Amino acid sequence: MTQHIALVTGGSRGLGKNAVLKLAAKGIHIIFTYNSNVQAAQEVVQEIEQSGVKAVALQLNVGETARFPAFVQDVQRHLKQIWNRDDFDYLVNNAGIGLNTPFAETSEAQFDELMNIHFKGPFFLTQRLLPLLKNGGRILNVSTGLARFTLPGYGAYASMKGAMEVLTRYQAKELAARGISVNAIAPGAIATDFSGGRVRDNEQMNQFVASQTALGRVGLPDDIGNAIAALLSDELGWMTAQRVEVSGGMFL
Repeated sequence: MTQHIALVTGGSRGLGKNAVLKLAAKGIHIIFTYNSNVQAAQEVVQEIEQSGVKAVALQLNVGETARFPAFVQDVQRHLKQIWNRDDFDYLVNNAGIGLNTPFAETSEAQFDELMNIHFKGPFFLTQRLLPLLKNGGRILNVSTGLARFTLPGYGAYASMKGAMEVLTRYQAKELAARGISVNAIAPGAIATDFSGGRVRDNEQMNQFVASQTALGRVGLPDDIGNAIAALLSDELGWMTAQRVEVSGGMFL
């Protein structure tokens, strides 16, 4: 039986954690990155391994491109040691931070941090990992519903995700010769600890989002984890260059 391996950035919490657990439940082995919380990362490794697959957590701040060469070597070493492989099958560019600040008040430092983590980081990390990504493999970039609809305060964040959506199409075109498909998933508002738990913990915000969503509730991490696992399934191997919004129908 073929072993499939997914590399997911930001897999120790939130949507990334949910995604790696859903992928593991489908028998996919996992490499994931975490930014700072070693204990949380190790707990996720243990949880993943309960699905009968192997997992490894590697520290990486995706905003620090200087670390990428060493990180890629790390990935290479673990692929060989744990799976006796030189490549992996799926890359999910998920790691991110939130920012809710009006356009007029967004500082250059805030802009640069968002750009480094949400656009420059995934751009060059994917580039660095290409030699390890299997021919016929898959890339899934995580965008946001905010790249389609607008809510005040998310201009800088959504712009970076919009850039990733354009990049997705170019990657799909340029990597097609290797049989690699590239898509973007755009979650709507989800009840997680993202952005300080803004959607999950603020009752007023929660009700507002639910009232503007066709399916009548705020999204849950399972909604996105399941969608990521589905988008990486063999059944959708012919799909590429697509932006798939998974928002329950927000702001239709």
